[in-house]
Amino acid sequence: MAVLKVKFTKTRRDKLAQILWILNWVSVVSGIILFSLGLFLKIEIKKRNEVMAKGDINSVPNMLISVGVIACIINFLGGKICYDCSDANKFSRWKLVMLPYIVCTFCFTFCILVGALMCYTMRNELEESLYLGLRDAIKFYKDTDIPGRCFLKKTVDLLQIGFRCCGNNGFRDWFEIQWVSPRYLNMASKDVLDRLKSNVDGKFLVDGVPFSCCNPSSPRPCIQYQLTNNSAHYNYDFLTEELNIWMKGCREALLDYYTGIMRSIGIAALLIWLFELSVLIGVRYLQTAMKNVLLLGDLEGESDGWLLENSFVETAKYNINIIKNLGKANQISTVSGMNDPNINVQNTDCDKTNITTKSIPAAR
Repeated sequence: MAVLKVKFTKTRRDKLAQILWILNWVSVVSGIILFSLGLFLKIEIKKRNEVMAKGDINSVPNMLISVGVIACIINFLGGKICYDCSDANKFSRWKLVMLPYIVCTFCFTFCILVGALMCYTMRNELEESLYLGLRDAIKFYKDTDIPGRCFLKKTVDLLQIGFRCCGNNGFRDWFEIQWVSPRYLNMASKDVLDRLKSNVDGKFLVDGVPFSCCNPSSPRPCIQYQLTNNSAHYNYDFLTEELNIWMKGCREALLDYYTGIMRSIGIAALLIWLFELSVLIGVRYLQTAMKNVLLLGDLEGESDGWLLENSFVETAKYNINIIKNLGKANQISTVSGMNDPNINVQNTDCDKTNITTKSIPAAR
C-alpha cells in the first residue's frame, strides 16, 4: 500500500510543477546563503589562526561551503526539471533521471542536516584548539626578536583588548611564564638576578600582567604589577577588591564568541534543511504523479502520487535485499543440482564434417 497517497488532477499537477519551479530557485538562494555562512565562519576562524592549534576545526566551514555549492547546482537542475514537468511530453525526457535525482537530493539534504548538527558538536574540538593555541601564544609572547614569533605579542595584546580577556584560563596564567623579554631585563640588578635564581628553570616570573589586561572602565589606575602584594598599593586587597584587569580568560571569551556564531549558523542550516526537505517531498509527489499519468495513457486525466509506493517496512526490506544481492550478480551458484552451464559441454571438432546439410532445390 502506498504511503501518503494523493490524487492529482491535470490542474493540480501543473500548479505543483510551477510552485516547485519557484521553490527550486529559492533553494538556489539558500545554497548561496549556506556558502556565505561557511565562508564567513572560515574567515573568522582564520583571523584567530595564530592562537589556535591545528586540528579539524575547519571541517564545519568546509562542509557548509561544499553543501552550498552543491545546493546551487542541484536546485538549478531541479528548477529545469520541474518547469518541464508541466508538459507531459517534456517530462518523458526526464523520466529516467528524476528518481536518481531525488535520491541524490535526499543525500544532499542529509548533508545539510549533518552540517547543522556539526555546528553544535564542534565546541569540544574548538575549546581544545583554543587552549593549546593560546598556551603557546602566551608562552612565546616575549619572543619579539625571533622570526615566526615576533607577531605574537601584538596578536595577544589585540586579542585581550578586543575580547576583554586576560590569559588563557585567567590572569594568573601570566604568573607562570616569563612574558618579559630578556633584552629588557637589567642583569646588573640584584632583584632581577635573585628572581632568576629563585626559579628552577631560570625564568623571570612576576605576579604581573601585560598592559592589555587592564580594564579601562575601572576608576582606579591600572594595577599591572604586584597584583597579589597588598602592601605595594594603597588601600588595596586583592582577595576582596575587584581587580581592575579583565577577569575572564581569553579561551572562554573566544569560545563564547565562536559558539554564538555557530549556534546562529546551525539554526539557519536547520531552517534551510527543513525547506529543502519540503521541496524534495513536492518533487517526489510530482515525479510519481507524472509517472502514473504516462502509465495510464491519459495525459489530461487524474493520477495518484505518493512518497513511497509500498509501506515503510516493505520498502526497507526491498532495499536491504538489493544491497545484499549487489555482490552476487556475477557469482555462479554452487547449490546442489545446479551445475555450471560450462561444465560437461562436448567439444566440437571443427576439422570433422559430420553435419549433414540439406541441398537447396534448383529453381525450375
